[in-house]
Amino acid sequence: MSPSRDLLVKLYEAAVAAAHPSVCLPPALPAPPEHGRVVVLAAGKAAGATVEAVEAHYLDKLRLPKDRLTGIAVTRHGHGRKGRVIEVVEAGHPVPDAAGLAGAEKTLALADAAGPDDLVLVLVSGGASANWIAPAEGISLAAKQAVTRQLLRCGATIGEINTVRKHLSRLKGGRLAARAHPARVVTLAISDVPGDDPSVIGSGPTVPDPTTLADARAIVARYGLDVPDEIKAALENPANETPKPGDPAFADLDYQIVSRPQDAFEQVEAAVRASGLDCLLLGDRLEGEARTVAAQHAAIAKEFVAQHRRAVILSGGELTVTLRGKGRGGPNQEYVLALAAALDGLSGVAALAADTDGIDGGGGKADDPAGAFVDETTLARARGLGLDPAAFLADNDSTGFFERLGDLLRPGPTCTNINDFRAILVDR
Repeated sequence: MSPSRDLLVKLYEAAVAAAHPSVCLPPALPAPPEHGRVVVLAAGKAAGATVEAVEAHYLDKLRLPKDRLTGIAVTRHGHGRKGRVIEVVEAGHPVPDAAGLAGAEKTLALADAAGPDDLVLVLVSGGASANWIAPAEGISLAAKQAVTRQLLRCGATIGEINTVRKHLSRLKGGRLAARAHPARVVTLAISDVPGDDPSVIGSGPTVPDPTTLADARAIVARYGLDVPDEIKAALENPANETPKPGDPAFADLDYQIVSRPQDAFEQVEAAVRASGLDCLLLGDRLEGEARTVAAQHAAIAKEFVAQHRRAVILSGGELTVTLRGKGRGGPNQEYVLALAAALDGLSGVAALAADTDGIDGGGGKADDPAGAFVDETTLARARGLGLDPAAFLADNDSTGFFERLGDLLRPGPTCTNINDFRAILVDR
């Protein structure tokens, strides 16, 4: 590994480590109730690791009897951990599956059974929206899968996607809190969304929902989605409106974000400066089309080169890809491919973009790449192999391009998620 790649990987690993549940969760775990149970309801890519942290805290540190700790965690396939008393289920992401449906039904049953003496501990992380799949009345799993695929392909933002999801669910958009009432509900979240809005993280299962059925219908219309008739009917049904501020279900609710992208990027920025380089943090909540953002960042890198600056350009957030081709890849890999084209072999520049959950788009498999590298040799090596970056970009086949070059990053599931990590190293 070259020195530039070594540094970029270390920065990525620092961001992931800062957001791991074993680090950020224990200080925020509440005291157990005096007489009742701790009922753990977890979902998302960090759910398996949160179970390990919770069981270590309550069973080992506090010596809570095992019969007073129960629950279920639903996580992405390949991200599971074996719980001692809390069940861990692996399910589909980003497209939900039958395992997620079964896990969500068990989650709702546990919430329904919680009594006033119990503490319902809800642990939410990126991916929870897909893992907790509980379709509203009259909606089949197949219909939810169909609308999810369309939302993912159309270029909608995560906030827009989750607005639709919340109005097609019996769990999202504050409904889980309503099901757990009158138990005390404490939610601890690892944020993966730009702006850290609790109503967007995991589709806000325990907080009031400011969006409406009309908002969801407008999103479907805006992107011209051809959704199944049962989805259209559900979005017209007033019964599927979500609980709003002032609902009694939120009277005894505590909510805390235990890790957010900003926290991780602050630690990475400190590591960059400690290495003797300047650092420009463009923000932790960038959104937009991956190839458009890449062109903007390439322009900044070119300015730094012209100014003879030695620096790292950092950014986070969640980019999108409007799919037009049939290739493989995700927004981070597409960003790097577009960045390589825009830099055109510029000397002294290297970059890494990767999803902090360890998987970037693709087929949702645990061995999918997290992202990819680019440096001044990328285009020359591609030409030597007869690869045309523009053709791969047009086919949305960033994985195919970087796979041929050996430039994919494959850390495997990290069991956390604060979304995209991008770093451009400018150092001649």
